[in-house]
Amino acid sequence: MNWSDSFIPVIFIGVVAIILLSVFFSFFPLMLWISAIASGVRISIITLVAMRLRRVTPSRIVNPQIKATKAGLGLNINQLESHYLAGGNVDRVVNALIAAQRANIPLEFERAAAIDLAGRDVLQAVQMSVNPRVIETPIVAAVAKDGIEVKVKARVTVRANIDRLVGGAGEETIIARVGEGIVTTVGSSSTHKDVLENPDLISRTVLSKGLDAGTAFEILSIDIADVDVGKNIGAFLQTEQAEADKRIAQAKAEERRAMAVAQEQEMKAKVVEMRARVVESESEVPLAMSEALRSGQLGVMDYMNLKNIEADTQMRSQLGKTGESSDSQNDPNNNK
Repeated sequence: MNWSDSFIPVIFIGVVAIILLSVFFSFFPLMLWISAIASGVRISIITLVAMRLRRVTPSRIVNPQIKATKAGLGLNINQLESHYLAGGNVDRVVNALIAAQRANIPLEFERAAAIDLAGRDVLQAVQMSVNPRVIETPIVAAVAKDGIEVKVKARVTVRANIDRLVGGAGEETIIARVGEGIVTTVGSSSTHKDVLENPDLISRTVLSKGLDAGTAFEILSIDIADVDVGKNIGAFLQTEQAEADKRIAQAKAEERRAMAVAQEQEMKAKVVEMRARVVESESEVPLAMSEALRSGQLGVMDYMNLKNIEADTQMRSQLGKTGESSDSQNDPNNNK
């Protein structure tokens, strides 16, 4: 028998032993249990196996429990495991409780867990309670009563209010309320010079409004970082209004001109109509005279006298026109 053939069963047994040990230590985390016992955390190996069966990672529970026990928080495994099963971050909650304890901030596990489950960073909230945060607002443009635009940028120092973290409004609400206060203060100023001379007027007015009501923060101070003068909005609006009035006046004038042109055309049409009536009436005169001659109401001599009168009248009219033309040519004041 070859020695290599006898060595194969040994290798096989070793591989099986390694697999069995891996499965055993995966279900029985002995090293984690030993660390917990050494840290003063009383937990049985059966509890760790039960966590595996409940699809809970034992290290996510035991390690925070060790920190909590060392800090003297008095938490138990069931609290941490229930928070983990609810989808919370156990390690972050324990760190927040330890930080709150060191800073003498009253914070219970149930409130910290509720804040964490609400989607807020409870550790960051505790840190903001100790170290306030500065929120810088974007440039807020407002117009004073004299029509001058004023651009203001503010820095808001806030501190987290742990009691209002659940259900309280966030930073966006603080920024919006501060912007509203800036617009109100600048808009109520008589001139933009008042705002430039006293920027703290904005801070006092905004702080007096209680802008942190219903939010998860407490406003400590509002400082004006920058104040700039913008456009002359009042003059711009007046110019736009004047331009609009001019266009309206032009439209009305064009309307009146069109009506006058239409009326002129209408009068010309009436003149043409009246001339047509005159021509029509004049055309009836020869017919009437011929009818009078036929009926004997008008004699031949009467007709000849009428023709003589018309010829004399026509001659006089021609002489009158000739005299007027000669006078206008001899007139030294003639402008032609």
